[in-house]
Amino acid sequence: MRGFGGVFCVSLGMCVPVGCQQLEPKPVVKADSEKPSGTTRHWTRGQSRSYPLDKRGFSPVDAKLAAGKPVIDDAEGSLNPYVLRVVEAYPLDGSYPYHANFKEPEYDIYNGVTQDMWYRGRVVAKAYPDGSRCSYCCGLTFEIFVRAMQLRNIAKGLDPDDFNGMSFHDLFNLLQLWYIEGEGDSPQRGIAAYGLGRAITDFEQARPGDFADYSCTPPGGHSVIFIAWVRDGAGKLVGFKYFSSNLGPGVGYQTARFSDCGGRVLRDTLRIARVGGIEDYRTFDRTKIPLRRAYAPNQPAP
Repeated sequence: MRGFGGVFCVSLGMCVPVGCQQLEPKPVVKADSEKPSGTTRHWTRGQSRSYPLDKRGFSPVDAKLAAGKPVIDDAEGSLNPYVLRVVEAYPLDGSYPYHANFKEPEYDIYNGVTQDMWYRGRVVAKAYPDGSRCSYCCGLTFEIFVRAMQLRNIAKGLDPDDFNGMSFHDLFNLLQLWYIEGEGDSPQRGIAAYGLGRAITDFEQARPGDFADYSCTPPGGHSVIFIAWVRDGAGKLVGFKYFSSNLGPGVGYQTARFSDCGGRVLRDTLRIARVGGIEDYRTFDRTKIPLRRAYAPNQPAP
């Protein structure tokens, strides 16, 4: 199912209020969690800020990551500590704004990331060309995934651009699964399909730094980095804290509640995944992974 946003991330992965329906018996539109379907939302261009690169060619996030202390692995050897290090590098002052145009796809110039994401010598996801560091939710969580994978590889003395032997086109296809370009797609599906990790089906097993997405009511949805559960006095899970690119404030932390606890998130649509240890990668079979061709991996203009 296409349209500007697969299931909730319109073809561009925009996690925005657009009619991106799930292919379910009872369709649930997936879009950004803060607005109903059919609304266009973006930052005011006159208020955007173009960030210069420093003399090393680093963006503000690059510079903070370069200055950080070594990441300490967890007992599982998962990607989570690296995900959290990348998350901590983003400024929370509104200078990394939200931008999505759901009426007129911008695939040729923009894939929802704050800066161009490179893999094997090519740009797999394009930043908005005005240098404003804007993003939308699927784009930001994919960017965090790529950054964390490369950060871990560098720390381990490995090729930064070797994600379980994935080619450029493998990663671009994973991007489209991540952005929900077809039935059943999600970050969880992509992570598992390419042998990088597994689905977390027991909510009690979720940990900070897991990747997640959900649908909500009224129709909407989001792609997020899971941070922590929110519980009531009896210990029941009533919601969760997350990090993403959000309507209004842009990049930052938010809290969502389940619809059966006074919020909007449909509990049974929450999908969580974890990228495991490098030694736990599994061989993947390209012939068994859906091939998405919602748009081409065009390179940005020089």
